[in-house]
Amino acid sequence: MNGREKSDRLVVPVKLPNNAAQAAAEVVEGRSLREGNATSKTRSGPRAGQGAPSALDRVRRIAQQDKRARFTALLHHVDVDRLREAYRALNPKAATGVDGVTWLEYGLDLEENLRDLHARVHRGSYRAKPSRRAYIPKPDGRQRPLGIAALEDKILQRAVVEVLNAIYETDFLGFSYGFRPGRSPHQALDALAFAIGRRKVSWILDADIRGYFEHIDRSWMTRLLEHRIGDRRLLRLIQKWMSAGVIENGELVDTLEGTPQGASVSPLLANVYLHYVFDLWADRWRRREARGEVIVVRFADDYIVGFQHRDDAERFLTELRGRLAQFNLELAAEKTRLIEFGRFAAERRQKRGLGKPETFTFLGFTHMCAKDRHGRFALRRVTEKKRMRAKLKAIKEEQKRRRHLPIPEQGRWLERVVQGHYRYYAVPGNIRAVSTFHDQVQRHWFTALRRRSQRTNLDWERRSRLASRWLPPARIVHPWPDTRFNAKTRARSPVR
Repeated sequence: MNGREKSDRLVVPVKLPNNAAQAAAEVVEGRSLREGNATSKTRSGPRAGQGAPSALDRVRRIAQQDKRARFTALLHHVDVDRLREAYRALNPKAATGVDGVTWLEYGLDLEENLRDLHARVHRGSYRAKPSRRAYIPKPDGRQRPLGIAALEDKILQRAVVEVLNAIYETDFLGFSYGFRPGRSPHQALDALAFAIGRRKVSWILDADIRGYFEHIDRSWMTRLLEHRIGDRRLLRLIQKWMSAGVIENGELVDTLEGTPQGASVSPLLANVYLHYVFDLWADRWRRREARGEVIVVRFADDYIVGFQHRDDAERFLTELRGRLAQFNLELAAEKTRLIEFGRFAAERRQKRGLGKPETFTFLGFTHMCAKDRHGRFALRRVTEKKRMRAKLKAIKEEQKRRRHLPIPEQGRWLERVVQGHYRYYAVPGNIRAVSTFHDQVQRHWFTALRRRSQRTNLDWERRSRLASRWLPPARIVHPWPDTRFNAKTRARSPVR
């Protein structure tokens, strides 16, 4: 295969069905966001988000108009003002990197520090520091490796990500939701629920890329970035971050592939990689190869593909394995399966003498086929059991550590924990799991309080008062997916 053929396979021109300025267009469902919902502007303060400063308007406009344009001068957009906003956007309480510098310490002489960082970057003397290795538990009991970058690396990475977002937010497809400005896991969940309920979905491909972040091929990453980025200085910065290595147990470990999870630039790089490797390919496949309807929803490296016909699903899965292999990725066989699912799955399986349709998990929810009170199909989403158990176990251990603190202090902490759980998991149809979480948190709390002393006075009346005072009652806080989806999109758009 010659270079021209390789390039043709990597760059697929995509005609967006909606105004490209609407950065969060729901392309997979054939809908676009209502005016005013498309972008996320930068806010001032320590929790500022990534936005769209006016200095990048021209970059964004060119990227929107010319999908093959390469930008050869981008680093000058990383100025002191953008570095300052990136600093303010960081979490002041975040863990420190190998340099040990905290957010507050760096801010004591902020302007001088930022001017020095800016000068080093632009004269080419900036050096990326290794990440500090840390591990967080996964729901399945394994450990997820994180790379905690030094503070200056975080600042510079966040500023660079803001510049690159001006380009790639015009390129990314509508079914990509993960780690993008103005997008959230619940938007991905709403899109999936809407598609399963309204589209001709009979089969679900539930697949997982094995160790995605750890196996991103850096040479391919650079080649894919070069489709849009022609600024060699900016590309060298990204290469420095990817090859900086990690400090683990006091020793420097060189990493030959992948990008460390936890770095500010990693989510964008991961999205760019899958944009070319998966998104453009999957979108072209469903338009040109599929016999029936195909829906796609992706959040980072977690994605669900729905099919009208089984033969489409089987062909897609076979060709997907080959596609990923070209870029040194592979599917995890133990986590990849094709299941019958959708509005008519239960009826069809019953006719064949089979049991209920299988379930699948996506973004912390187990999705299952159910019926509403009128006997019609309804997609039911309940909290994934592994996540529920892991969360309750963590709360139980933390409560043991806090049990000798004053009760109001414990109550305020538990109130925040329970409210945070509701904000994510309290979706329609999940009230039983939400109530179970509330009851289990209450049980763990009172068990810990009783063990503070052998002469406890924690009777039922006092337990009831404490629970009423500090633990918010179980309730649903999210609207139905169709309601929120229709509010954010143009309901008149055709569904494809």
